[in-house]
Amino acid sequence: MYSPLGLSLAPFIRRHRSLYRWIKPFATWYADLSGYRKVGYKYDDLLVEERDDVQRALGRLTPREAYDRAYRLKRGSQSSVLHENLPKSEWLKPEEDVRYLKPHVVEVEKEDKERSAWDHMAVGKK
Repeated sequence: MYSPLGLSLAPFIRRHRSLYRWIKPFATWYADLSGYRKVGYKYDDLLVEERDDVQRALGRLTPREAYDRAYRLKRGSQSSVLHENLPKSEWLKPEEDVRYLKPHVVEVEKEDKERSAWDHMAVGKK
């Protein structure tokens, strides 16, 4: 997830193998405890859609990715209404929980920064 300051410990942890091996079981345990995979969601399905960058990133999904996302959201909502999880055979497996929206969000953020840099460029005579 994104921190308000744009800082994350994840790259540091991934670079140090022993630290990664120590923290990975806790991260897996926490992801299982959160329960989003038990209703069929992927991690990126939980991003706040009201953000402008996420809205623009959602528009860049392929038709298949958009359909799959809509299906997961409807199935998760139905599970929530019924107050029960999906059958264990239909739970999302950790290896299937890939970040499909984050690359698009990062791309949109880079474009916004570039646009801001061009908008605020100071032009002067030599």
